[in-house]
Amino acid sequence: MPKFEPQPWRPPKAPALVGAIAENSMLARAQLWETGGLGPEDVAVAANGDVFTGLADGSILMFSPDGRGRKKVADAGGRPLGIEILADGELVVCNADLGLQRVTTSGEVTVLADRFGDQVFKFTNNAAVGSDGTIYFTDTSTRWGIHEYVNDLLEGQATGRVFARRSDGSLKVIVDGLQFANGLALDEAETSLFVAETGRYRIHRHWLKGDKAGVTEIFVDNLPGFPDNLSYAEGVLWTAAPSRRQGMFDLMSPRPWLRHLTHRLPANLKPKPVRHAIVLGFGTDGSVVHNLQDSTGTVAITTSARWHDGRLFIGTLTEPTLAVYEL
Repeated sequence: MPKFEPQPWRPPKAPALVGAIAENSMLARAQLWETGGLGPEDVAVAANGDVFTGLADGSILMFSPDGRGRKKVADAGGRPLGIEILADGELVVCNADLGLQRVTTSGEVTVLADRFGDQVFKFTNNAAVGSDGTIYFTDTSTRWGIHEYVNDLLEGQATGRVFARRSDGSLKVIVDGLQFANGLALDEAETSLFVAETGRYRIHRHWLKGDKAGVTEIFVDNLPGFPDNLSYAEGVLWTAAPSRRQGMFDLMSPRPWLRHLTHRLPANLKPKPVRHAIVLGFGTDGSVVHNLQDSTGTVAITTSARWHDGRLFIGTLTEPTLAVYEL
């Protein structure tokens, strides 16, 4: 493991859960689909309504559109996180432990990228797929893997990156210097790429085309939770937060000595996500147009939200269910 070297950062005051982000428990009404395992972290939905997700044990599952049919279609190994559907109907999986993978519904697994130069990826996290076959994906940290993700948030070093993998297999870094690079989503015209920076409570917009091509701007800042995966549908950018903001985390951020003390604590005493689900939908101007929460903890540790045909499919890092909310 790397030497723990915390970097000071002073976060803005956390926003109160009022107004457009007022606390509620709307997600407690969601239907829960049993997965037969833990942690369906991301969700992808095919055009025909089939639903795909990956579990903590490496399984890739497919549900029928009504949720009644469930089968394991592949074993990706490692820890599958982000999942997207390719033009040919097969899957691209961000495997935190094993890199970027192509996974077929017949069970074949191929590594698309697991290193950049001589540096092996430690934490492949989320992806977005362009119509030209380019796969954009995040490498959350060059220092810590998913099993030490709390260390990366505590340390605060900005080593996260966004890669573009072209159809010829070449890789290029298009955004770097991110503290816990996470979710990705292309806008409808594929002129820009939204990027979640979990450790700074914000979402960026990186321009791919037009006069601003190559420019990265802040799209929304000072979010009420830790933004995780992103998805985009019909003019709405969706993000889920596995936890609302924690006062202790913000207190420690500008105080490296306090982070050192916390880092030395046993794992069961380190900060953990709060069981308060947050799913937000943003309009094209960054305003909140959907505010779905569950302060009861029924739906919890929410990591992704994917809209399809009037329903929102919500993933989780730890629970044994997918949440399906009629929107």
